[in-house]
Amino acid sequence: MSFNSFGRVFRFTTWGESHGPALGAVVDGCPPGLSLSEADIQPYLDRRRPGQSRFTTQRQEPDQVRILSGVFEGRTTGTPIALHIDNVDQRSKDYSDVAKAYRPGHADYAYDQKYGFRDYRGGGRSSARETAARVAAGAVARLVIPEVTITAWVEAIGGDAIDYARFDAAEIGNNPFFCPDPDAAARWEALVDAARKDGSSLGAVVACEATGVPAGWGAPLYAKLDSELAAACMSINAVKGFEIGDGFAAAALRGEENADAMRPGNDGGVAFLANHAGGIAGGIATGQPVRMRVAFKPTSSILIPVETVTRDGEASEIRTKGRHDPCVGIRGVPVVEAMVALVLADQKLLHRAQVG
Repeated sequence: MSFNSFGRVFRFTTWGESHGPALGAVVDGCPPGLSLSEADIQPYLDRRRPGQSRFTTQRQEPDQVRILSGVFEGRTTGTPIALHIDNVDQRSKDYSDVAKAYRPGHADYAYDQKYGFRDYRGGGRSSARETAARVAAGAVARLVIPEVTITAWVEAIGGDAIDYARFDAAEIGNNPFFCPDPDAAARWEALVDAARKDGSSLGAVVACEATGVPAGWGAPLYAKLDSELAAACMSINAVKGFEIGDGFAAAALRGEENADAMRPGNDGGVAFLANHAGGIAGGIATGQPVRMRVAFKPTSSILIPVETVTRDGEASEIRTKGRHDPCVGIRGVPVVEAMVALVLADQKLLHRAQVG
């Protein structure tokens, strides 16, 4: 069985390969009557689009989305929404060596073992190119959750982290790193440039916060809001770690330090004095900001020779030619936001289905 779909009520399926003629998504379960056009989706794709700075891959893709179905007279009909994005700048000849030998860190060997053959052009289905379809689907999901604001940013590149004392949300869109600390952004220019010139790459940490998530979204045990978010973000290419709230740091705390103390709030509600849990308790939203961190490994496609084996099992080494992100986590920011939106839209509809 192949798994190309995600979600329960609000569900999406992506299709297409890195060097195929096109890619896209089919969004199913979207409520009817929502205002939707290509203009609602395109800004999010533009944030993820390659070739916008020297710090990302120089592949030139306009990533213009077309809505093929599910919308009539500018509103969703409740039927499947098909989203289509053309590939226009493939260079398959760059991957001739990859056809013969496996790239360490990539899915080449694993795909070959599973399917018996693989699309070696840019990694085929395993390429991060597929995330364009997720971002398009995520733009639709945002229309389902207008009460929620989702903001992600790069927290660290190559181990060099921002200073949260200088956090300025307005700066996130003012530099090519989605960085809220202008001092860190200036340092990262030299850091990423050096890795790119060396033919290497760097990892990154992306942080994300969703505010306005009402208390009650989520479910116990097998549809926990945090486990759904973890599954969504861990499905993104190059992601190797995920944390909610304090995450692994919580393991170093005492119980009284980790507890999110509560006091009476306004209108009979609750006021939390801390948010170590990241806005989720027992798999259900508490009404606090939902906070998470996502770790991206260094891009596996590098020009530095790495030892490998050929498809025939012979020792070899490989340099991956072509155009690749020196830090794939940078363009991971809009992808993380999209996956969070998709989960929250699904959880909102699940909540409504159970409790009205």
